[in-house]
Amino acid sequence: MTGAAENTVRVEDHRFLTGKGCYSADVTAEGAAWAVLVRSPHAHADILAIDIGKAEKALGILGVFTGADLADDDLGHIPCMAPVEGKGGSETFVPPHPALAFERVYYVGEPVALVVAETPAQARDAAELVEVNYRDLPSVNETALAQDPAAPRIWPEAPRNIAVDWESGDADEVARAFDAAAHVTKMTLVNNRVAVNPMEPRAALGEYDKESGRLTLTTPSQGVHAVRTQLADHIFKLPEDRIRVITPDVGGAFGSRFYCNSEQILVLWAARRLDRPVRWTADRGECFFTDGQGRDHVSRGELALDAEGRFLGLRVSIVANMGAYVIHWGTWIPTEACSAVLAGCYRLPVVHAEVKCVFTNMVPIDTYRGTGRAEGIYLLERLVDAAARDLGLSPAEIRRRNFVQPHHLPHTTPTGLTYDSGDFPAIMEQALTLVDWAGAERRKAEAAAAGKFLGIGLAAHIATVGGIDDEHARLRLDSDGGITLFIGTQSSGQGHATVYAQLVSERFGIPGELVRVRQGDSDHCPRGGGTGGSRSLHMGGLAIHGAADALSEKARSLAGYLMQVDGVELTFEGTAFTVTGTDRRITLAEIARAADETGEARLPAGMTHPIESSYDAEQAPTTFANGCHICELLVDPETGQVEIQSYLIVDDYGRVINPQLCAGQVHGAVAQGIGQALLERVVYDGENGQLLTGSLMDYCLPRADDLPAFHVTLVDDTHCKTNALGVKGAGEIGAIAAAPAVMNAVIDALAPLGVRHLDMPATPERVWRAIKSAEQA
Repeated sequence: MTGAAENTVRVEDHRFLTGKGCYSADVTAEGAAWAVLVRSPHAHADILAIDIGKAEKALGILGVFTGADLADDDLGHIPCMAPVEGKGGSETFVPPHPALAFERVYYVGEPVALVVAETPAQARDAAELVEVNYRDLPSVNETALAQDPAAPRIWPEAPRNIAVDWESGDADEVARAFDAAAHVTKMTLVNNRVAVNPMEPRAALGEYDKESGRLTLTTPSQGVHAVRTQLADHIFKLPEDRIRVITPDVGGAFGSRFYCNSEQILVLWAARRLDRPVRWTADRGECFFTDGQGRDHVSRGELALDAEGRFLGLRVSIVANMGAYVIHWGTWIPTEACSAVLAGCYRLPVVHAEVKCVFTNMVPIDTYRGTGRAEGIYLLERLVDAAARDLGLSPAEIRRRNFVQPHHLPHTTPTGLTYDSGDFPAIMEQALTLVDWAGAERRKAEAAAAGKFLGIGLAAHIATVGGIDDEHARLRLDSDGGITLFIGTQSSGQGHATVYAQLVSERFGIPGELVRVRQGDSDHCPRGGGTGGSRSLHMGGLAIHGAADALSEKARSLAGYLMQVDGVELTFEGTAFTVTGTDRRITLAEIARAADETGEARLPAGMTHPIESSYDAEQAPTTFANGCHICELLVDPETGQVEIQSYLIVDDYGRVINPQLCAGQVHGAVAQGIGQALLERVVYDGENGQLLTGSLMDYCLPRADDLPAFHVTLVDDTHCKTNALGVKGAGEIGAIAAAPAVMNAVIDALAPLGVRHLDMPATPERVWRAIKSAEQA
């Protein structure tokens, strides 16, 4: 599977743009009832009593259920899929997390009762009649204060609200590096909590077949198999074949749909109890109060350097907010995922990281685009810029002195990663040239003459992408000569149907429109790793590659049998096998029709309909997408408004199969990174834990006029050396690089005033206050 990248037009778009998409809320079932959740208005409180009497008598009500009912049915709890081992072999404390709160609530929005009715209006009206008697408890609502000995304890089993105290690296070795340093740069910063906000809100339709005892869930997800496994193994305690998960089109995911959640559990449970389908769809307000959120670290970094500005060691201490529960990937994110990239693109000899994962009375934290890697690169790249300023070096020069050079590859970092390919210095130099870095001083003077501050900032980034979990693909040869692909990944807007069709079309010579891509049904594909961590093309592509090899050989054997020649005498070209040296040929379509069970041919076993092959790609070595992003912006000192003038990207994603799709992924991820840097922040009331940013009136997402035109250069000459496709994964990288590039530019703009630090988001108010404080200093 080699060949030049091409901009094949996305085959999905016509369906979506003409209103023919099919999302979870579009799917219904005959007789489906509607579910509404009663949610806690308190951040932390005992549930003294729940009176459902009035609600049960309301019009159209089919059932009102509480946590006691859930406990009676012995349903399991929402799992943590990746607990980490703490210092001294200590275990992560994972508190019990039922789908309905039982005896106590731990954050505003936690579900306490389920109301099921004939219509959504009836369910909403009855939910208002559920009376819950609470006893308010003190709450913890700030990440930095969660481990304070005076803070209220959320879980008795977690002293100082610490779920796990974790470390990596050799602290003594790092201490020796700091003792030998000529200079140490220190910085404490906040990686702000963000709401995921996909366009499609969460939804779920649960169905139960009484005869077979089988449950079917239709829901947006990032992979039906992960959700099925969690439901089967941890919640319902059933064999996996007793649960079917279907995911139609998905309107965005960004990490938030990789796992099962309360509402998916509850609609299945209610469908089984009521023996009729039950559906639920969130409104935007519910999404703010209940969807897993991202980031939320308070980090301290210390970088040791010699007299020439070369890095000697890095020491990092992180307090990472888990929210009220440890869910799914919660503790893995700030520990193993974050620490892995702390050496960045640099020859950093030693790194020590210490992470305390803490509980608060907030929505739980889980995966969000660039998860862990974004937080680590943000800390590192802000620290590198600060060190350059301390030493009187330019941001570019300090990086030149410390980059891993091409001749160092393969290079093993002190965090245990081995970089196989890339040219970090050349990528930065290309970016500096394209943006006219040398002309920045002239542009700053021009901006100053106009009463503005101009800043320019860069981020050199690297990310571990793609190697998680195995992936399964099955290819079936169809009677029209087309090929149907069944695969365990799940598109949520990336363009899988387009790029997978390119891979199959390239291999078999058939038109792309004859490649049918099927995802999102656990009955049609037995297993799969889903989509996340920029893994789809890496792992999905490898699975397709293996399945294509097997299908090609099967088709060759059948062609040889039908033409009464040995398979080695056949040449495949242009969708047909030809007997070498003759004009005898047979097409893929003819082979498929011959193998059809209804055909006249009598074929040996294994050569009958359907002609298909499958392949399981085992977890492959991690790939390392990398690059350099440069942001140039203007700050208005009168208002604090930040206006991005240009944003330039030079990225290495290995072999680029479809540059248009790749650039689209980069655009979307950069937009999210800019949103976090300048606009987005989930805010809780520090006194009582009320969410203050619970709507799009209070939580600011980037709009079109907040973003510049992005200038994207895709470097396609450093293919990955650890997988057959040469790809490195692209979906998350913009979100990893954008925040440090933007914030470094903001600090550069304000540096003449003596401003050294500002936390995200750099809102007009924050920037204005920083300017005024500097002027008064």
